[in-house]
Amino acid sequence: MDSLFQWLLGAGRETALFLVSMIPLVELRGAVPLGLGLGMHWGQVLPICYAGNILPIPFLLLFGAKLLKWLETLPLLSKFSIWYQNKLVRKSAKVTKYAQWGLFLFVAIPMPGTGAWSGAVIATLLQMKRGKAFCSIAAGVIAAGIIMALGSSAVIGAFHLF
Repeated sequence: MDSLFQWLLGAGRETALFLVSMIPLVELRGAVPLGLGLGMHWGQVLPICYAGNILPIPFLLLFGAKLLKWLETLPLLSKFSIWYQNKLVRKSAKVTKYAQWGLFLFVAIPMPGTGAWSGAVIATLLQMKRGKAFCSIAAGVIAAGIIMALGSSAVIGAFHLF
């Protein structure tokens, strides 16, 4: 993993952050602390990470269900795909209850298994309107970025005290 990140850094910190923020389950939540840890200013980190995190979402809203069904046909990824869908269906009750606000909160609150990718898949599984789902996810990613920037800055600041 370290060699992969070093290779990414060879393309530049900005490119590395953009690409890291596109990775499912890592997304902006992992890329923001990384950028701040590299000494980048939050005003530079947030737009790069936001752009990388939001870029795949329209494609997931269009093709997410088909992608999961296709993953079920692959022997190496079949069990993961089924497990992931079941996990999201269990979490979808919270989203369904509050519709767009539920999706926003699901994406915005930085918890394991939440984020833009998972939000897009839930929206697809629940057959939410794509435009409204995208707006909720986009706003959730902005909120998650702010939360991660504040939290990461506080942790980094605390380490500098010692």
